Amino acid sequence: MSRTAARFRTILPTTGRTALGATLAGGVLTGLASAPERMSRLFRRRFPTVAVTGMTGVGKTQLADRLARRTSGDGVAEVGSAVMERRTRRSPRLHGFRFLVVPGDNAATRLGALDEVFHDEPVDGVIHVVANGHATPRRTAGTTGTATASREEQLAAELEDWAITSHRIASMAVRRDKPVWLVIAVTKTDLYPDEVDEVVHYYSPGSGSPFGDKVDELRALAGGAKLSVDVLPVSSQGADRRSAVSGKRAGAMVEALAVRLTQLSGHV
Repeated sequence: MSRTAARFRTILPTTGRTALGATLAGGVLTGLASAPERMSRLFRRRFPTVAVTGMTGVGKTQLADRLARRTSGDGVAEVGSAVMERRTRRSPRLHGFRFLVVPGDNAATRLGALDEVFHDEPVDGVIHVVANGHATPRRTAGTTGTATASREEQLAAELEDWAITSHRIASMAVRRDKPVWLVIAVTKTDLYPDEVDEVVHYYSPGSGSPFGDKVDELRALAGGAKLSVDVLPVSSQGADRRSAVSGKRAGAMVEALAVRLTQLSGHV
């Protein structure tokens, strides 16, 4: 045995060496045990989750596909998908978003999805999609032919859908330590290109419109400091030459939404 080792053994008795070993081992185990949690927090910061909500037929999945840079060839869900769609947007800087598209149909799967994104595993932000009464109608189960619904009926359905979703958002916001952000995405702008500003105003807080009043109610329930609200026009179409919104303009609106999400998530 070397003199150095002997001196160490003399200075540090057997019980001390055992305690030191246990402390080091405990530290290593604690570090290993907390590593997944730290990695999860890091991943969550870099890829926050975003709930995409709205009634059936407003174009939630199409918008999520555009945000995730997916093409229609990747598969487009039918109107009224009964399952939660998942999309991911990635950037070269290893940032992005995980989109959870909540079913719009009033079914048990929708209620389960709402519970998941607002209660079980609360999301970081919300994109609520509206369509100025131009949502694609869905046929009643078991029927054939083209579904029809007036614009007034669709606007009323939007308000009813928003009442359900907004209460879930308020409930989540009051439980969170940090503010929650909401973007109201006014889609299908290619159907009313000359009225976009007026329509955006209709969905904005403080507008005095039926929808704006309900947004004001949400802010009152959640607390103004707990919830930020943006209203942005978007179009998931525009590639068709006959469309009133060019592909370039539609892409610019979707990209403006993506930039705002990046700002709200602190990625810039």
